[in-house]
Amino acid sequence: MVSVCIATYNGEQFIREQLNSILPQLKDNDEIIVSDDSSSDGTLEIISSYNDGRIKIISSQKFCSPIFNFENALKYAKGDYIFLCDQDDVWLPNKIEKMIDTLQRCDLVVSDCKVVDSHLKVIEDSFFSMRKSGTGFWKNLFKNTYLGCCMAFRKDILKYILPFPKNIAMHDIWIGLSVELRGRSEFLNESLLLYRRHGNNVSFGGEGSHYSLSYKIKYRAYMFFELLKKKFY
Repeated sequence: MVSVCIATYNGEQFIREQLNSILPQLKDNDEIIVSDDSSSDGTLEIISSYNDGRIKIISSQKFCSPIFNFENALKYAKGDYIFLCDQDDVWLPNKIEKMIDTLQRCDLVVSDCKVVDSHLKVIEDSFFSMRKSGTGFWKNLFKNTYLGCCMAFRKDILKYILPFPKNIAMHDIWIGLSVELRGRSEFLNESLLLYRRHGNNVSFGGEGSHYSLSYKIKYRAYMFFELLKKKFY
């Protein structure tokens, strides 16, 4: 069983296109968990209009945070394999099948993606090439290449990635580094997603260039000690 976890907030512009790319890849017993952070636009109306029993909506949340909105969706996931999903991308055909195949030999997989603009015009052919993505704890602590929307993992890892610490910059780096310490991850060199960049979404890797050097050092120290606490206590 597959669970696709989507954190939504005022996503009416792109959510239909995203759902249309996911639903044909799901089986009857799979599910989409939508945790909505009190959207004030037509997001929930669009999602509800599908009238598809595989879509489960958790509404009226007030996290004001994509991190804890995603955490909420994960708490409801029942699938053996869990996919993280943004509200504004487009999945390419066979994404689920290919990532589940990879998960037979690891705990977490990250696929490559094409970076596109709001109209799906390709900006970069490979996020991996642009970001020099790959495994490695220290590599990703200092420059995160775990991209949540390209990530899928076994349900078993929920026992050590949840709950998320309250001060992490983004959930994807926390999940990736946790698996680096306690499991096995793999980067799949195939683009399985159109990663849409526009004015309203979060920066690459969850940490923008506007942060000061002192903040980045303190944040990494915080992450390191939180990960050690999870591993040993």
